[in-house]
Amino acid sequence: MSTQEPPGTQERLVRSTQELLWERGYVGTSPKAILERAGVGQGSMYHHFSGKSALALAAIRRTAEELKQASEECLDAPGTAYDRVAAYLLRERQVLRGCPVGRMTQDRDVVQSAELRRPLDEMFDWLRERITEVLTEGQRRGELAAALDPAATAATVAAVVQGGYVLARAADDTAPFDAAVQGVLALLAAQVPAVG
Repeated sequence: MSTQEPPGTQERLVRSTQELLWERGYVGTSPKAILERAGVGQGSMYHHFSGKSALALAAIRRTAEELKQASEECLDAPGTAYDRVAAYLLRERQVLRGCPVGRMTQDRDVVQSAELRRPLDEMFDWLRERITEVLTEGQRRGELAAALDPAATAATVAAVVQGGYVLARAADDTAPFDAAVQGVLALLAAQVPAVG
């Protein structure tokens, strides 16, 4: 039986920063809190990173990449375009915590830093493009109406998810998120030609 080696210091720092950014945002994430969460000494952060901003950038990049991978698992799955977009919309999420990437866009310090904002922009650009590809493929296969605008619909899907997070957090209830997802699924289902 092999024992898994515990994560190294750098990994613990990045993982702890990911968690803290999701919970507290950039301003609320102090180097002290990162070190405490990671269980490492004071010099460890500066041994691996030039400072809080560099560590935050590594954490934001990692979070964006993980979200991209989770989304791609749904969008690249077998099935119709509707099935794949539905899988993305219905995948398991911690709705009341908000989107770990979307929450960063509400952080003034992140948005004002082109470097920290870049992974967020890239993630959302990729998501809209990937959903557009899935919908375009569905149109080519006759699964979706020719009149559907894939790019506008992809933007709507992304906006519904992000807006659903905001509404759910405001209500402290997942129902608004679930209703938003069901609404966009109903709109998309109306674009599926009747088989007859």
